[in-house]
Amino acid sequence: MHYLTLSELSVLLRTKAISPVELVKHMLGRIDALEPRLESYVTITAERALEQAERAEREIGSGQWRGHLHGVPLAYKDIFYTDFALTTAGTAIHKSFQPTYSATAVRRLEAAGAVSLGKLKTTEQAWTEHHPAVAAPKNPWGAELYAGASSSGSGVATAAGLTFGALGSDTGGSIRFPSAVNGVTGLKPTWGRVSRHGVFELAASLDHVGPMARSAIDCAIMLGAIAGADPADPTAVLNPIEDYEAAALRSVAGMRIGLPRGYATEGVDPGIVAVWQAAAKVFEDLGAIVEEISFPEWRKAASTWPILCSSETALTHAATYPSKSESYGTALSALIDLGRSSTAMDLAAAHQARLEFSSRLRARFDNLDVILVPATIWPTPTAAATADSSSKVSPRGSAPLHLCLRQQRQSNADFARRLRWWGHSNGNSTHRRTL
Repeated sequence: MHYLTLSELSVLLRTKAISPVELVKHMLGRIDALEPRLESYVTITAERALEQAERAEREIGSGQWRGHLHGVPLAYKDIFYTDFALTTAGTAIHKSFQPTYSATAVRRLEAAGAVSLGKLKTTEQAWTEHHPAVAAPKNPWGAELYAGASSSGSGVATAAGLTFGALGSDTGGSIRFPSAVNGVTGLKPTWGRVSRHGVFELAASLDHVGPMARSAIDCAIMLGAIAGADPADPTAVLNPIEDYEAAALRSVAGMRIGLPRGYATEGVDPGIVAVWQAAAKVFEDLGAIVEEISFPEWRKAASTWPILCSSETALTHAATYPSKSESYGTALSALIDLGRSSTAMDLAAAHQARLEFSSRLRARFDNLDVILVPATIWPTPTAAATADSSSKVSPRGSAPLHLCLRQQRQSNADFARRLRWWGHSNGNSTHRRTL
């Protein structure tokens, strides 16, 4: 039962075909059996999970069904504050941090009836590498394979059947990359669609909170629970919450999909290009209107992302770096040093390039619903290869698109027909339900 989709499981729980308590016991047993090999969890909250499962069983049994997440076991990337477990952010400086409150996204999932299995590993403060004191999660498709960027624990646990869904975050690809290499679905919503309150920052204006699960419908269900305005986060948008689940079930017939051939193929592995083309053909066969389009010049925008990200990260760590630099890993230290060395002119130029690219990309959606591009340019590398920074999975396919704030979203495709491939779909923020 651990490989059921969240939506399939929900039906069984609501109809009492599965007991929430027995389900949680099964999941905890599976975690105990596989965690020594996969190492995706940093904390397992077994006692809380069982208490929540018992409550869910009572409520469902008495007709008090809260919705699709009621009784469903989920887990959270360890940058989300939880008042019931430590939140380390994969760091040494926060290794003993116990929040006094839970992140808004966690609270909303639990209020919807979700059962909290625990906290999932992240790279150091959601950057590219794990702290030297932390063992990296192992890709369930092969221990030698790269498990993804900072939400790797979320990707591994979801793919391996150690949770039915997870919260992740994405600053330059960290929902999309782990989803791609572990074979699950990930959604990076529009910036501000989901509250970042109670989430450790990497770079505030680039950080996005989103779901990772086994299907587009599952991500839609989770997004419906966590989206919305939040008085505790002034950057959370006020737009009404849409019925993402209903939209995920609608036909793609008539949907307008743009294929930016140059951007999607230049320097991209031929195998990935072939799958991208096959995916476009599937959508076309389902009735979508597929057409090749020009794409805004992206190289300059891509070059600005490190400047923006590093500068905001340096600000985030100003209280502890360089004063406690000995507690930092080399990768995060290098990012902060880059940010500290950037000038006001560097930042101004990066900001202007960001605005220009964002505006040009937004204009492409005047006659489009979706732009379809690969999420990565190479096949999944080995974990050993990614130890060399020159061999890491390139953010080229995600970083430029990431600069667009509320004008753009992506989701890794396990679209309507469970078409698993390394790609993502980008849409106007007003078309969130389309993705």
